[in-house]
Amino acid sequence: MSDLRIGIYPGTFDPVTNGHLDVIARAARLVDRLVVGVAINSGKGPLFSLDERVELVRAETDTIAAQVGSEIVVVPFTGLLIDFARQSSARMIIRGLRAVSDFDYEFQMAGMNHRLAPDVETVFLMASETNQFISSRFVKEVATLGGDVTSFVPKLTLERTLARVRHRKDAAE
Repeated sequence: MSDLRIGIYPGTFDPVTNGHLDVIARAARLVDRLVVGVAINSGKGPLFSLDERVELVRAETDTIAAQVGSEIVVVPFTGLLIDFARQSSARMIIRGLRAVSDFDYEFQMAGMNHRLAPDVETVFLMASETNQFISSRFVKEVATLGGDVTSFVPKLTLERTLARVRHRKDAAE
């Protein structure tokens, strides 16, 4: 077990986007086991519950695991990322970068994590050019305002996102 290269890719995934899946697919090629940690983070006002987000990420990553040949495990987590890394036996935290604005926050976070656990490396993967502008926040906003988010999220997530947005609109009326 100690010979396994284990990495974690944390996020709220509310909802999981094509950008997330791009990073997951590339990260899975770097490790033997990729643990996708779905953070509770209720402060962001999630569209989906924690259980729903875990279910969606699992469903959307099944194909990736089969294609890449690495194990992808999707689990919820709360608390310090470094504690989650240790619980997962991970030696690598994988973070996606989309723009310069992401870098400042991620740079600070990587420094803090290194101070807390110098044996756990942070690895940054740049979002592919087709996914650099996609964020869960924008997907929710565009979907809520009636825009087309078809090219930003995978099919199952699209269906669930549109249904949730419709449900919220109906409940508000």
